[in-house]
Amino acid sequence: MPLPNPLLDFAEPGRAGLPPFAAIRPEHIAPALDYILADNRKRRDALLAATRDYSWDNLAGPMEDLQERLQRVWGPVSHLNAVVNSEPLRAAYNAGVPRIAEYSAEIAQDERLYAAYKAIAARADYASLSPAQKKIIENTLRDFRLGGAELPPDRKARFKEIQKELSTLAAGYSENVLDATQAWELVLTDSADVAGLPPSALAMARQTAEREGKKGWKFTLEAPSYIAFMTYADRRELRQRMYEAFVTRASDQGPNAGRFDNGELMVRIVKLRKEAAALLDYENYAQYALQTRMAKTVPQVLDFLHDLAAKARPAARRDLEMLKDYARAEHNVERLEAWDLAYYSEKLRQSRYAFSQEELRPYFPETRVVPGMFEVVKRLYGLDIRPVQGVETWHPDVRFYEIRDDAGEVRGRFYVDLYARPNKRGGAWMDDCLSRRRRNGDVQVPVAYLTCNFSSPVDGRPALFTHEEVNTLFHEFGHGLHHMLTRVDYLGVAGINGVAWDAVELPSQFMENWCWERESLDLISGHYETGEKLPEALYRKMHAARNFQSGMQFVRQLEFALFDMRLHSDYDPDGSKSVQQLLDEVREEVAVVVPPAFNRFQNSFSHIFAGGYAAGYYSYKWAEVLSADAFSKFEERGVFDSGTGREFLQHILEQGGTREPMELFVAFRGREPSIEPLLRHSGLAA
Repeated sequence: MPLPNPLLDFAEPGRAGLPPFAAIRPEHIAPALDYILADNRKRRDALLAATRDYSWDNLAGPMEDLQERLQRVWGPVSHLNAVVNSEPLRAAYNAGVPRIAEYSAEIAQDERLYAAYKAIAARADYASLSPAQKKIIENTLRDFRLGGAELPPDRKARFKEIQKELSTLAAGYSENVLDATQAWELVLTDSADVAGLPPSALAMARQTAEREGKKGWKFTLEAPSYIAFMTYADRRELRQRMYEAFVTRASDQGPNAGRFDNGELMVRIVKLRKEAAALLDYENYAQYALQTRMAKTVPQVLDFLHDLAAKARPAARRDLEMLKDYARAEHNVERLEAWDLAYYSEKLRQSRYAFSQEELRPYFPETRVVPGMFEVVKRLYGLDIRPVQGVETWHPDVRFYEIRDDAGEVRGRFYVDLYARPNKRGGAWMDDCLSRRRRNGDVQVPVAYLTCNFSSPVDGRPALFTHEEVNTLFHEFGHGLHHMLTRVDYLGVAGINGVAWDAVELPSQFMENWCWERESLDLISGHYETGEKLPEALYRKMHAARNFQSGMQFVRQLEFALFDMRLHSDYDPDGSKSVQQLLDEVREEVAVVVPPAFNRFQNSFSHIFAGGYAAGYYSYKWAEVLSADAFSKFEERGVFDSGTGREFLQHILEQGGTREPMELFVAFRGREPSIEPLLRHSGLAA
């Protein structure tokens, strides 16, 4: 055993407690990996040598222990790299990434293990295993095949090398996006330059500048700052500068052209994925990726997306024409540019509905939204959520909570890290810290990370959220509930583990519905000064504007999904067509807004190049069909109908990956999903 190391102290499954974040240093990472990888290999060999009569108890269960030991070392490292990135931490993380990939590939290709799992599946007493145990065995056998276990030695070695290189490239891609985001700023000192911006955005920009000893207002490419500037700043040429900096991040264009360029990395990633799929005799990477999804073929996904595009594109065209007409008639703008869209869209929204997103912000203080969200969960599922004090975290802004059921049992715990800050990856996500497991009669309580990048408190006020940020918070908490409320006692299919990627967004998108209902809005809203609930007049305006430009938003998501699917199915990275040309083709097919030639959206499309959504971005729309239809059952029975809430808890949230997603959906809804609720919710039904 090496010198005392906080990562190794936390590593043993069954060890109580939480990651010792305050004690973890970059220099702990390599020694912890050295030990855990070597010891896991030794333990795996010992398990295989101990018997030839393999069973769940003497092999599959102990292999879950080894998997969790590694996760307990690497999980906190990966999380810290995302939320408090630094040069030493990044260097240690990057050194570990290919080692983790190499180990994972080694496990996936171990012929001895593969044979042992086959032997378990062939046992006379296999039928006596629980459904969860059998599902883990089935998934593991499938993953051995997908991991190259059946390949001849030369192809197996190449497949392993590819996985190792891909992990390094994904980390590099993500770092380039973070560095490019942080490398640009807009500091303004003339009040004329910030005309049109609301007080909340100005206060945030002033606080950002003061923090660095600068005068005036500092705007950045982090989401709260960028979105506010593009939506409200009157100075068109400054919006153009901001837009260009944002859409050229990590590319060969824009103010930092070539400095953090992901161009070559993207092509290399696609090329390696294609090669890996070919080694396993799949036509393309998308077909390989779909082996673990609800959707089974590339044509099925493309037909799904094209069908939605046919329904949404006419509405998107109408949205755009209406915006152009408005800008021309009311603001004398003959040609609407990409940096004008958010600005004039907000003006049009105010004109049509006498309503601005900024009007909502005072009614959604963090101090009402977070407790209100917990109350929504209590009414739906009978669960109580309370803060826990004194828990060690990675930043003073982080909060910690636990979930108890009506019997007093702790069902889950979670960290909440809400605000944007330097050295923190952009976006919002849920990740697992600990998964539920039963070992020696004791249940390990699942723990989640909920991470967002919202506006922070300013001038002594609580953080005031936009309604869109409230939606995002509910979305991520839906993922968290899926992870934490599982009743499955085996790691491989507990919570979100083992859930098909195109079904994993169901619980998250489902939760967003409670951001729109009057009954739930009364719980999550309250003016930060007076406590007044969201006024009825404002609520009606918000609801009337709910599907404002929904056609444009819909086709934008379809553009991303089609680009992803085509990139991983029919694109040739060795051919003459560039990634940009492929994206242009997709836009020609479905988009109504064509961005300027310098736009390099793909260079910061982390979801598919660094975030696990490769050939899977369609999942958002696929799961949206499921979530809209699931919510329609509440529309029929009442949005806080506790019986329906308990049914969703029982059939969806508690089941993890134990059964196929369609089976679980049918168990809850009584039938297969219908697309009609999604079209109705999106204002496209007509």
